[in-house]
Amino acid sequence: MSALLESLASSFDALPLREAGGHGVARRAALDAALRDGLPGPRTETWKYTPLRAFERRAFDAGRASTPASIDPQLLAAIPSPRLVFVNGRFDAVHSDLAGLPDGVSLRPLAELLHEGDGRETSFLARRFERGDEVFARLNAALAEDGVVLRADAGVQSTHPIHLVFVGAPSEASDQSSRDLAWHLRHLVELRAGASLSLVEHQLASGAHGHLANSLMHVHLGPDSRLTHARMQDDAAAATVIARTDAVLARAASYRRLDLELGAALSRHELNVALHGEGARLHANGVLLATGKRHLDTRLGVDHVGRDSACELTWRGLGAGRSRAAFHGGILIREGADGTAAMLSNKNLLLSEGAEIDTQPVLEIHADEVQAAHGATVGQLDPIAMFYLRSRGVPAAQARALLTTAFCRETLAVLDDAALRDLVATRLDAALARSELA
Repeated sequence: MSALLESLASSFDALPLREAGGHGVARRAALDAALRDGLPGPRTETWKYTPLRAFERRAFDAGRASTPASIDPQLLAAIPSPRLVFVNGRFDAVHSDLAGLPDGVSLRPLAELLHEGDGRETSFLARRFERGDEVFARLNAALAEDGVVLRADAGVQSTHPIHLVFVGAPSEASDQSSRDLAWHLRHLVELRAGASLSLVEHQLASGAHGHLANSLMHVHLGPDSRLTHARMQDDAAAATVIARTDAVLARAASYRRLDLELGAALSRHELNVALHGEGARLHANGVLLATGKRHLDTRLGVDHVGRDSACELTWRGLGAGRSRAAFHGGILIREGADGTAAMLSNKNLLLSEGAEIDTQPVLEIHADEVQAAHGATVGQLDPIAMFYLRSRGVPAAQARALLTTAFCRETLAVLDDAALRDLVATRLDAALARSELA
């Protein structure tokens, strides 16, 4: 057994909420499956661009006995309420603020629901993961003790975004070993028929750390519901981020999403969206900012099941330094999903000779009367555009910054709300400036 799995498994028996909600048997089964199949190797198709040889030798502490880490309140100054804050995987009531939460919207930490013991409220925890390459989902199913449960009643129309803030911080406990911490967060976002909501995820660092954050989010959108979802991953330079989102859309539901992968040493995100209902719509954009020695891996899996569904996917990647970015965009149009419209665009810029970008668009069609297209490119900054700016007196560094910023900002168009778009643009521009790419 690898040092990674051994260190994570060792904390299972000490889970205080292991049996809460009647999920003890399912948790044990998930852990046993993860240990049985182990970590995926280089021959595992879904992980071939993200080797785990170095990562599997690391060991992490659960950190339950440690003193909660403190963070600088200024880190949250630009994040308005309503917001739920977690620090090193623990709910932080001091920095959370639910003022302005709309009527008909429930926002609670998962740990509270588990303490109450109502298995119906936490039934999503019983989901099983059958594939051997889903090891981190299985570990999450076995070890998650907290997270976010967000529910919106039918017809709720919210105009102010709800913010979820996940902060990694250096441990301050005297009893903490030299190992970094690991936490596993499980989330549910559920919108009932006709509801409309905006959600913003912030993954931030309050100081340098090398922790492991493993999160899994379920998104359930009812008929005619609408969710706008922005996720900004900007964790510490040595952090490891494993994230997965599984979304299911009912009839005429709309899911607009933006993912910014800006930080962490190793970051992998899987976005799986099943458009089950007729007329369901997905518009998902993203940016992969790979700098230094960072490794970023994003996998999209869009499954068209219902008739007349549509997806539009626009992703941009930047590779600099000795970094590596991997992108997989998979679209499956099932038999009977006639009238589907699917579009995928993945464009990437290599800004140094030592960087590497791997892109893999996949389109599988089993239906008639569909419109589908996909494309991927890897290149360098347009020399004509650079010449145009330089000929008008723009310095080379500034010209490069203008072009890379515009290249990335194209994805922000998925956000309809101007204030939310400005907030996200500020975070993106800061990351580009920090990486000396803008």
